[in-house]
Amino acid sequence: MATQRVLPQSKETLLQNYNKRLKDDIKSIMDNFTEIIKTAKIEEETQVSRPAQAEQDHYEMHVRAANIVRAGESLMKLVSDLKQFLILNDFPSVNDAISLQNQQLRSLQEECDKKLMSLRDEIAVDLYELEEEYYSSRYK
Repeated sequence: MATQRVLPQSKETLLQNYNKRLKDDIKSIMDNFTEIIKTAKIEEETQVSRPAQAEQDHYEMHVRAANIVRAGESLMKLVSDLKQFLILNDFPSVNDAISLQNQQLRSLQEECDKKLMSLRDEIAVDLYELEEEYYSSRYK
């Protein structure tokens, strides 16, 4: 669009909120994925035993994976909210669709009117011919 529409304050705030949610969810996915990759690296010997460290890493990966899934679900909800916002607040396209349908229906009406007029004229001619035949045969 070449022209930018001015949105009311509440819509502008809502769009800013959507943008913030998008950035937060993507950041959450990236941070958790990065931490899972870091956890997967084999580290040098520490004070914690290997089995205990493995169990701790296992739980941490599960929690981070759950965080990634939660952020993904939040993104899907955001897409749904954006679709709903667009459907409910896109009045120009709704008006255009209504105008287009009105125009199509008016052209269909005109076409039907023309066909009816043509049919009326044909019936009038046929009726005139039938009346002529009837009255001329009646008097013979």
